[in-house]
Amino acid sequence: MAIDILMPALSPTMTEGKLAKWNKKEGDTVSSGEVIAEIETDKATMEVEAVDEGILGKILIPEGTEGVAVNTPIAILVEEGEAVPEGPAAAAPKAEPAKTDAPAPKAAAPAPQVKAPVEKGSRVFASPLAKRIAKDAGIDLSTLKGSGPNGRIVKKDVEAAKAGGGASAAKSAPVAAYTPGGSTSTPHSTMRKVIARRLTESKTTVPHFYVSVDVKLDALLALRSQLNAASPAEGPDAFKLSVNDLLIKAAAVTLRRVKGVNVSYTDEALIEYNDVDISVAVSIPDGLITPIIRQADRKSLREISNEMKDLASRARAGKLKPEEFQGGSFSISNMGMFGVSSFSAIINPPQAGILAIAAGEKRVVVKPDGSLGAATVMTVTLSVDHRAIDGALAAKWTAGFREVVENPFTLVV
Repeated sequence: MAIDILMPALSPTMTEGKLAKWNKKEGDTVSSGEVIAEIETDKATMEVEAVDEGILGKILIPEGTEGVAVNTPIAILVEEGEAVPEGPAAAAPKAEPAKTDAPAPKAAAPAPQVKAPVEKGSRVFASPLAKRIAKDAGIDLSTLKGSGPNGRIVKKDVEAAKAGGGASAAKSAPVAAYTPGGSTSTPHSTMRKVIARRLTESKTTVPHFYVSVDVKLDALLALRSQLNAASPAEGPDAFKLSVNDLLIKAAAVTLRRVKGVNVSYTDEALIEYNDVDISVAVSIPDGLITPIIRQADRKSLREISNEMKDLASRARAGKLKPEEFQGGSFSISNMGMFGVSSFSAIINPPQAGILAIAAGEKRVVVKPDGSLGAATVMTVTLSVDHRAIDGALAAKWTAGFREVVENPFTLVV
């Protein structure tokens, strides 16, 4: 019996995605567990495995299609020798009608394809992506005809309305400013669109509050050198700690010591997390992603280092699993490797805090005896959700973080 292959939901919040690539073509044999396609979500390109075996009879959604709704049939799987249905298998007849002596009734004509949007009351059915594009372009969705399943308005319908510039557009699409040397227009990827939307929502709906502090790094750098020197040259026990590895651990220890920052705000309650799960911003070609070090306060520096290297490598290859980058209770964004002196990071909801780490640089400092000296100093800035964390608590946390970093031996005991 023919089976529909559906657009999978690769995360709890996913409503649609881009069918980036088919790894199989029509007529190919498919085994259970075999990767048949790649789906581009807002965070990464994920592999789709077949759950049944058979022949890939028909591809319903071509690769490169954006805005494919979750649970939409994307292909049909059939048994060897079985006829391929024209449309989704769920729409195919289940069995032949029983034979009788009476003349067989004339087959009903196929229902015409629905072009107008299906409405329930005053509701117009459209994909979230189509709604966003229509809103930006000032297009009234009620004037459009949908080409998606059951007349649903999809991206291409709105794009066609924009290109046509007919009566359906309430206002013309924005025109790029003229530049004498010309310009190049690059369509946004799904990831870039979602990053833009989420950061805008965070900055406009979460009241950010910032606390900065200067932290001396010399003791931590010395400890790192000693630990790396003690590592075996090769083998399973070999390791090479980065400064970022030690700072992840320092933040985790501080979150455990200073209660009240490892939280999320909701309209009903303040959620305090039992585990310290650190989301670490990693730059990838089309944006950034935040793989998570789970229970970072309970892990050794070597465990954090090895795990972070693995997560970062797979993040850049687009091979992270959803549970490896979704969630987390606190974030770190380290741009010290780029030489920045200070910056403020945008909170990653529903988390209530993110630590921005700048470069360590040689500065003149006043020693405890009043004399002048030189030290390696970095500026860190804690961004917090002021609904959940007050200024005094944020200041207490940054002071605690400085204490841990400037006395780093607590990280290894």
